[in-house]
Amino acid sequence: MKAELRALTAVRGIAAWLVVLFHIRLSLPALPAPAAAVIDKGYLAVDFFFLLSGFVIWLSWGERLRIGGLGAAPEFLKRRIARIWPLHLVVLGFGLALALVLLATGREAPHFPLGELPLHALLIQNWGFTGALAWNDPAWSISCELAAYLLFPLLVLAIDWRRAPTPAILAAITALLTLLHMIFTLQGVAAQGDHIPRLGMVRCILEFASGTAVCALWLRWRERWRAPALFSSAAGIAAIGIWIVGLLPETLTVPAAFAALLLALALTSGKAGNPLEGRALHYLGEVSYATYLGHFLLWFAFKLAFVSDARAVAWPLIALYCVLVLASSVALYHGVERPAQRWVNGLSLRRPRPFRAPGSGSAHG
Repeated sequence: MKAELRALTAVRGIAAWLVVLFHIRLSLPALPAPAAAVIDKGYLAVDFFFLLSGFVIWLSWGERLRIGGLGAAPEFLKRRIARIWPLHLVVLGFGLALALVLLATGREAPHFPLGELPLHALLIQNWGFTGALAWNDPAWSISCELAAYLLFPLLVLAIDWRRAPTPAILAAITALLTLLHMIFTLQGVAAQGDHIPRLGMVRCILEFASGTAVCALWLRWRERWRAPALFSSAAGIAAIGIWIVGLLPETLTVPAAFAALLLALALTSGKAGNPLEGRALHYLGEVSYATYLGHFLLWFAFKLAFVSDARAVAWPLIALYCVLVLASSVALYHGVERPAQRWVNGLSLRRPRPFRAPGSGSAHG
């Protein structure tokens, strides 16, 4: 197992909180225009998650699956399921409790369609089976991640980034993200976060695959990191600037910018003076999956309990909600996510050998 890149863990925590703020943006009091603009685009953090996921999975499992072949795939999938599924089921159970409370008190629960619950429990809700987000909205991306995990062993066996020349890897990233842009454009979609039930899967798969190629570049350049880090940082910032001024569309520039910035962050991880290496930010990243998966339904329940006008929530209540999100993230991480992960990872996928009494060997032995 490769050593952790702490800066990437920290950025994951920051990205998760951008998603939190995005989901409560319509309830926030007035903000300065730049801050409001950033929060309005908080859904783009999911694109960074997909790229980061491909990077980390390639780093952790690419070599193991290449050596073990498809025979190593069950262990890989078991460990990925251990990572995403138990916490998802617990949070979905909280959503079911909310739905039952609403129905028991005579209120409608249109966001909790009981007929779709099995799809959500199996994490296949965003595989083309539903036409709208429901239950725990952020879990759509986890549904797509599960599909990416199922495809990943085939990707490893089909492509060995180690043998590809650097220009070919850069061309592959460009081609994947250009294809993503073309698909969105052909569908008449200008924003990455639109039409998630229809386009979320392709968004995940192509960015996940791009993330694996970004990891290949990091593995190639990590020892002579300064020039590549400077170039990728400049490229990412330039792409963001081009998008902000409206010269190129979001669906083309933002994934490319995030890929470049992911490479820069990885190359500078662990270097002296990196502000993302601090303990607090790192811990925020460690509990970020619980933050990401738990905040949406917590906000739903919070509004039921404390909010009379969802479009005018005072700062003290916003602060209280954020404290509850952080506290619940810590509780879910230590009380559910990690213990369940250890338990599932400890399960053996090997069939036990049949018991043979002494002297009962084969007649041909």
